Amino acid sequence: MNIAIVKYNAGNIYSVVNAIKRQGLSPILTDDAETLMKADRVIFPGQGEASNAMRYLHEHNLVNVIRSLRQPVLGICIGQQLLCRHSDEGDVDCIGVFDVDVKRFIPQRHEDKVPAMGWNNITDLKSPLFRGLENPYVYFVHSYYVPLCKETIATADYILPYSASIQKDNFYACQFHPEKSGSAGEIILRNFIELT
Repeated sequence: MNIAIVKYNAGNIYSVVNAIKRQGLSPILTDDAETLMKADRVIFPGQGEASNAMRYLHEHNLVNVIRSLRQPVLGICIGQQLLCRHSDEGDVDCIGVFDVDVKRFIPQRHEDKVPAMGWNNITDLKSPLFRGLENPYVYFVHSYYVPLCKETIATADYILPYSASIQKDNFYACQFHPEKSGSAGEIILRNFIELT
């Protein structure tokens, strides 16, 4: 199994590399288009700021490459957001696989903290990505969210219900960090690797 992890100017990528190594695999960290296109699986992870991330992806001619991938792709955290149409963060157009716009959390009460940080459970699971799980707790760190949409395959609730995970064709994405989500995250990564 050949797994490529998209290398760009985002943080937290090495924790994903280590999580895949715990699955017994040796991922390739790359921004090379041909390597990404030939991989059996592609993971698009990271933490960072949307407009800076998109600038890097454009400068390295990766936007159309990512958009054209046909193997299973997993976006994580900002990787999910960048697969959407537009982000309020930096008011930037993104890759556009998912026809939905990324919004900033607006606190409604004193106790609403942004960024949303910590463990939260996800519900309404509708994908083989979550096989063997029932409303698991997973780890989030984010100030922006993907609203509920027709591609939502898992829901989380913080300030309002939103898409914890989305899927369209071969593109899967999650706002939470499976690589930091303990045994539930390990199951999600294993399920992604085993997708047929």
